[in-house]
Amino acid sequence: MPGTQVRAGYSQLSPRSKGIRQGALLMLSTLLIVPLVAIISVFFLRSPELIPITAITCFVGGLLRIFYALLMEDSVAPMTVGSTPGHLPPAARQFDQPPRNAALPPPAANSSMGWRQRPNTAELYQPPSITENTTRLLDKDEPKND
Repeated sequence: MPGTQVRAGYSQLSPRSKGIRQGALLMLSTLLIVPLVAIISVFFLRSPELIPITAITCFVGGLLRIFYALLMEDSVAPMTVGSTPGHLPPAARQFDQPPRNAALPPPAANSSMGWRQRPNTAELYQPPSITENTTRLLDKDEPKND
């Protein structure tokens, strides 16, 4: 494609790498979320049942995200393609005349010289049906052996 090139410098992460990072971040966020939930649930709600649920959910959720990334996602990063501003064609002026010969030329005055009528293919010989011959074979009387 003219005017495009692959950007060198910053390469994107593959979906697999992104998934592994997300899972690791979720597992590490357990260290921050669980103490916050513990403080809120013990001091304000007077219900410590949320602490183990939060710890298990964050840790196991991160582990599952890592496994999903390893098993199901692509390991190849998508290519980034962008246009280079130095190779763009100059912009057309707004009030210029339209380019000439932009449309097809007009048709010739005597364009029907090479035309001929299509043949009628229904007049061709049609072979007899296959079932007619087999029906005749069934109609024959077979000699009976008594």
